[in-house]
Amino acid sequence: MSSNNASRKVVTVAEQAFEHPEEQTNAEDGVEVVDDTPTFEATVEQETQAKVDANHPDGIADTSAERIHGVTLEQEERILGREAELEHISARADLGRQDGREERTRDVVTEQCGRDEPARTDPREQLSRDELAEVNREAMRIQDEVDCGWTSAAIARQLAEKVRAGQDVTSAVLELVEELKAVPGAVVPIAEVPEVPVGEVTVQGTVQTLWKPSSSAIQQVGLIADDSGKIKFTCWEKSGQTVVREGQTVRFRAAAKNWYEGRCSIALTGWSDIHFPERGRWWEA
Repeated sequence: MSSNNASRKVVTVAEQAFEHPEEQTNAEDGVEVVDDTPTFEATVEQETQAKVDANHPDGIADTSAERIHGVTLEQEERILGREAELEHISARADLGRQDGREERTRDVVTEQCGRDEPARTDPREQLSRDELAEVNREAMRIQDEVDCGWTSAAIARQLAEKVRAGQDVTSAVLELVEELKAVPGAVVPIAEVPEVPVGEVTVQGTVQTLWKPSSSAIQQVGLIADDSGKIKFTCWEKSGQTVVREGQTVRFRAAAKNWYEGRCSIALTGWSDIHFPERGRWWEA
């Protein structure tokens, strides 16, 4: 009886396979064996770290249908940038197939910018030998006459420009002298101060006379003279200018022109400067 019970408890291999089919695998020789490979599951810490990595900007994320699956944000930006660059190169290649397009575009831009204008030549090169010699002589004379800071070469160039335009040398000299006298900082002969078409002038001369100011608002008042003439000057107290003395050679820069009863005078303001040309520099002493 015990043998019968024992026989009932015996279970064949086939029956075991039928009861647990997922645990069976087929070997190469056709013999069915039990798959006892263990199943691995992620721990809580690993699942938490996976969520952090997926949400990190540098991690792999796929948040929308527009994103590239399986790449980081940095990789996606690099891919999209490269695609845009390739599209630009392709479009440029297509436009380049239009014969002469770049050349025509360059010509239009050059014309609009004015870069196709020929370089200006020196007007002295277009004068005859005699005209050039006369222009150079007059330029040196003008430089001695008008202290405007221009070199004789610059003056000669301006004269040559006027002569080339059709003026004779004499009229060109007279016109240029008037222009140079109106240049800011140019020393104007005192006798010509009333005729200079500017509101401020620079004059140089000798302080001839000083008078007692008629108002406390006046620092000094007197006459300054050069070889061409003399003119009254007023130095206002608020201008803060250096005091001058009779007999000193001075240069008044940016002196304002004034008119009173038909007579012209000059005034030294806060915008004016007083220089003493005869005073040696300290490093030359």
